[in-house]
Amino acid sequence: MKAPIYSFLKEAGRVVNSGQSRTLALTGNIHDLFGVGDEDREDYVPLVDYLAAHWNLSGIVLAVYELNGPIRFNSPEDQKKMRDAWLQWRSGYDGQELTIRQLTAWGQTAKELNRIVDTYDDSLRQALNNPTLALELMRQMCLCSRSRIGGRPLLAERLIILVEGADMILPEAPITSLNDVDRQRIGICHDWFSDPGFVNGEDTVLLLAESRSQLHHRISNLPQLLEVEIPAPDLESRKHFISWFNRTQTGDRKIRLWSSQHALAAFTAGLSLHALMQLLKGALHENKTLTQELVIDKVKEYIQSQLGEDVVEFKKPQHALKNIVGFSGLKSFLRTELIPRLNAEGEEALSGAAIAGPIGSGKTYIFEAVATELNTIVLVIKNIRSQWFGQTDVLFERLRRVLIALSKALIFMDEADTQLGGVGADAHPTERRLTGRIQAMMSDPILRGRIAWLLLTARIHLLSPDLRRPGRAGDLIIPVLDPEGEDIDEFLHWVVAPVREKKLAAKQLEALKKATANRSAAGYASLRSELKAKAKAKGGEGRLDFPEILAIIADHVPPAIAKTRRYQTLQALINCTRRSLLPPAVRNNDEIREQWEQELRRLESQGIS
Repeated sequence: MKAPIYSFLKEAGRVVNSGQSRTLALTGNIHDLFGVGDEDREDYVPLVDYLAAHWNLSGIVLAVYELNGPIRFNSPEDQKKMRDAWLQWRSGYDGQELTIRQLTAWGQTAKELNRIVDTYDDSLRQALNNPTLALELMRQMCLCSRSRIGGRPLLAERLIILVEGADMILPEAPITSLNDVDRQRIGICHDWFSDPGFVNGEDTVLLLAESRSQLHHRISNLPQLLEVEIPAPDLESRKHFISWFNRTQTGDRKIRLWSSQHALAAFTAGLSLHALMQLLKGALHENKTLTQELVIDKVKEYIQSQLGEDVVEFKKPQHALKNIVGFSGLKSFLRTELIPRLNAEGEEALSGAAIAGPIGSGKTYIFEAVATELNTIVLVIKNIRSQWFGQTDVLFERLRRVLIALSKALIFMDEADTQLGGVGADAHPTERRLTGRIQAMMSDPILRGRIAWLLLTARIHLLSPDLRRPGRAGDLIIPVLDPEGEDIDEFLHWVVAPVREKKLAAKQLEALKKATANRSAAGYASLRSELKAKAKAKGGEGRLDFPEILAIIADHVPPAIAKTRRYQTLQALINCTRRSLLPPAVRNNDEIREQWEQELRRLESQGIS
């Protein structure tokens, strides 16, 4: 089986060969393994070695600079070609002539020739621990390679330079916070990449960094810098790696699976090949069968390690829709409309939905049950912002790479109005970029049918209008409202069930309705908890008489948030995108919307928002 040819290599080769840009940033999955060789001598190597293997061609001199290593060349022949060209550029003599001149010259001339030779060799040695000197030396190599003597280029081959760890050499930070050395490196690269001779020449510099936003903005914002992203391993790449790994094991040491290698490749979506190798080696060492549960746990562990536990959380709710009290109409809609569309693929799939409703209405609990019904990976976005300069963009790019690699996932974002800012002129630039990128990802055709977004908020009006448009969350905005009609009866029976043996009589039910008027789902849950606590404190069988229940409920005074909840309810009603989800009494009343808007304005005039 031949090693895969990755699409990013073709794209980078096209840019280099066409001369479209002479400065290229390779970003994304740069720290992973990549397959090289054929079936007889196949191996997986780091990115730099992979590029060196594929660009070990006649007509190319490849130089590699690693942050804690020397400037090295693909071969001794390439190193000699560069050295001869550089010395000729400095002295005016080719290698043979320079040697003769050194042997025959004397006095000041001999010293000058020796100094030229020593300067190059010393610079290569000193570059080992001096990134600033290394950058300047490589810039001079490019100047040298495009110089001509007698109409002939000093370096006949094209020079390609790989700079590993470019984000550490040229870190993104306010220019005032950088030290003099950092500023000098940025100045060198800015002059280098902006030089018309370099831009129009044949040489190319490739900067390796996980994210373009990690590079200093004076470099990353250069129009001549193009970016090629290396994606996370896709299904075919993972299948090939698993097959290669199994073939390289000796004797009876083969990976044991609960199913096929194809199934393992499918369930490891989101893993890098490094992480996949860890998983396989661990199973071999412990001589155990890789189960579906072990693989899923490894995927969760890896994704959380990449994004951070404070950014994303895997959720596996334990309750389903059958455990939801009340909300009969909404549950029917979720079963027949929402869940089938979230499970669908292709154009009929739903890219996302917004869930609106007042605080305490039960939004999170209900849609956690939806996640259970879907039986898919549920990623809860907790906080994608970072306190560190430029890190928010990096976190988002990591999240995007993970989502593109996953075959099916649900993104759960509670309190979405606080997590997603606006895109207006008054919003912080980072907020605008973050919200804009999430908006673009929600409507990305590549992710449609694979990734669905659920945005939960009590303040639907604070979500960006761009998020609420069709094609994104605006495809479906679902109101979650306080119980009405028979749903109230179901809630009341549920509230008293733990402390009563008998079902409520009709008169008792009416009395409880009056005592609990205008309660939310959270309010009913609070009463149920209070009744259970009082019954336990009473002792005995943990039962309460009906007068005792009424007395406990009468002692409960709802918090003074009624106007705020009314405002949020009206916003949920106005933004709802399905008539069938509105209360039956107003479902077909087109004039009611104007009344809601007038009531909203009155509440806003009282400072409610």
